[in-house]
Amino acid sequence: MNRKLLVTGFTFSLAISMAGAADTARSRATLSAAEIVSKNVAARGGLEAWRGVQTISFTGKLGAGGNQRATIALPLPGKSVNHLPVPPRPKEEVQLPFVMDMQRPGKERFEIQFKGQTAVQVFDGANGWKLRPYLNRLEVEPFSADELKVASMQAELDGPLVDYAAKGTKVEFEGMEKVEDRDTYKLKLTLKNGNAIHVWIDAQTFLEAKIEGQPRRLDGKDHPVEVYYRDYRPVGGLQVPFVLETKVLPLAGPSQRVKEIPVPVERISVEKVVLNAKLDASLFSKPQVNTAPGRH
Repeated sequence: MNRKLLVTGFTFSLAISMAGAADTARSRATLSAAEIVSKNVAARGGLEAWRGVQTISFTGKLGAGGNQRATIALPLPGKSVNHLPVPPRPKEEVQLPFVMDMQRPGKERFEIQFKGQTAVQVFDGANGWKLRPYLNRLEVEPFSADELKVASMQAELDGPLVDYAAKGTKVEFEGMEKVEDRDTYKLKLTLKNGNAIHVWIDAQTFLEAKIEGQPRRLDGKDHPVEVYYRDYRPVGGLQVPFVLETKVLPLAGPSQRVKEIPVPVERISVEKVVLNAKLDASLFSKPQVNTAPGRH
């Protein structure tokens, strides 16, 4: 009798939990795109708080990747390749210090230290320049058309969802999807310039879990890119991700007859975030070669 009651109770509680899960799923699915964005902005600190941010500065480390290529086993006389031990290659990743400054409207400066030299990228909201001494390019070069396109799409310091309507962005809800075993809302954003990207919002925290990055061209082909946001921390009342991981995805389809070697994940670790620091206007103008050593 006790066992029967136990089984009945378990079945009843399971039914309740499944019904609750179904109700939760239905309630999640009934949220509109505008409601999802509103909850996201609130979770990140609120609309007025973000409107009050005029500058934001990040310092940290950028993972430059280690030697993660696959090894090739060479057969020895009388031995099969399948039975040879394959020593792993070292996977130590170089960590490069970086500084990124952003200022309204749409200005961005990125500096990275590499072998005692400072590489610089600057976007003033309309024009962009780059200095890359690590490639032995010692002159300031203008952004290419593709680089200008990318910069204009990602230079807003508050991201694409805050004040999206004022930015001329259209947002559509495309359904629920799993991102690393978590339920997320998949949103399609059509920007003012006509380009479209996707953003995935965590269904519990309403923080960004993933965003579609600009395609990466490898071996003459454009590969899809995903950027994952992790380790959110409070900064001045706002929620800011302190870890960003960029994944370049392999191409899929019948045309891919040769298996691609996976591209290592690129990781950015933020160490410090400063809001509303006073930034000199010259930071967002064309870099001068004689100031290449940086300012930090």
